[in-house]
Amino acid sequence: MPQWLTLRQAKEHCSKGASVWDWASNDNGDPDVIMAAAGDTPTQEILAAVTILRKQFPTLKIRMVNVVDLYTLIPHSRHPHGFDEETFEELFGKDTPVIFAFHGHPRVIHELTYKRSNPHRFHVRGYIEEGTTTTPFDMVVCNHMSRFHLAMEVMHRVPRMKSAAGDFITECKQKLANHKAYIYEHGEDIPEVRNWKWGL
Repeated sequence: MPQWLTLRQAKEHCSKGASVWDWASNDNGDPDVIMAAAGDTPTQEILAAVTILRKQFPTLKIRMVNVVDLYTLIPHSRHPHGFDEETFEELFGKDTPVIFAFHGHPRVIHELTYKRSNPHRFHVRGYIEEGTTTTPFDMVVCNHMSRFHLAMEVMHRVPRMKSAAGDFITECKQKLANHKAYIYEHGEDIPEVRNWKWGL
């Protein structure tokens, strides 16, 4: 698996339970959207979605948040690991849409965040009990948690992107169609997914 953090950064990140990954963000404290992830594969798909969006729409301001302790999402009054409101808002804001990729059932994140400000702004993609014997990337496609699904979700949730959404969503859907055709013919994921590495 990719190593996203140095050992020092990883220790600090795990001690907090969740943090902003500044190196993957370009929001300068005022994001249009927050892209969050919990789990190895969701993190990779969120980062891949971030690269797609930032290359296509350089002015789109994205904050990337990674969560390793789900209990941080619960208010501190309900769990000792929970963030107080100020800390939670430093990561997730108050009104900003949050696209959250999760390795489990989406309802878990909704249950953990329902006491937070505007919990309806959390749009969670996760395991919806879809899949079969297939390729690794096709499993996230089956569960609508691929980089392309996540990028399309951003277009639906950021009002100022509506004018650009149509062509971009069409492009993402074509990528997904190409993916399906490729795996049926070759039995492995498309090269741009297999060979993907972080980079802007």
